[in-house]
Amino acid sequence: MIRIKSQWFNEGREKTPQELAGAVAFNSWRIAENALKNVRRADFHVSVGAQYFAFLSEFLIFMVQVADRVAYGRFTAEVRQVFTSELANRVAETLAGNQGNLLGGAVGEYKGNFIEQLNQRAGEYAECEYGSDGPSFSFMRYLAYCMTDVMDERDKNWVIDQMVTIEAPQAVEMIDKAMRGLLGADSGQRSAKPGRRPARNVISAD
Repeated sequence: MIRIKSQWFNEGREKTPQELAGAVAFNSWRIAENALKNVRRADFHVSVGAQYFAFLSEFLIFMVQVADRVAYGRFTAEVRQVFTSELANRVAETLAGNQGNLLGGAVGEYKGNFIEQLNQRAGEYAECEYGSDGPSFSFMRYLAYCMTDVMDERDKNWVIDQMVTIEAPQAVEMIDKAMRGLLGADSGQRSAKPGRRPARNVISAD
């Protein structure tokens, strides 16, 4: 697995939701890039360009949803809203900046498109359980379903298994471990509240 940020260099004060969101956004980007490398190594075709960013977009949306569920188990509704909104916008800015550099076009438009897509997907993820032992099968299966629209025809059926059995579980483990470390939570215990679906956050582009 890749190395992720799970500790603060300066632990002398409590970190703000915005600071936590910045660290989680950094981790999410690295995890999404790693997932993309993994599927390429597994002989899935993901071309540089629009398909490349479509894959990253779907995986980053999944990462934001996972982090939001962990935040639901740790924060008040108000703090969770600030955290998730900041996280989504940080991730969107990184993605949009890379899209602009590679594809050209307006970075602000790329960012807005990502936030719009995230809000659409969030409604579906909100219907899936995320308990004390992590995401339900349906939570991970929805990521796989979204990826079938990204992949070439020859890869559509195979990518479902790749996402559900390998990429999604690894990503959840990494982001959960990172957030528990950054939040100072017990490393042996997941943070999410079992058996409940939180109200979904609607994100606006800052």
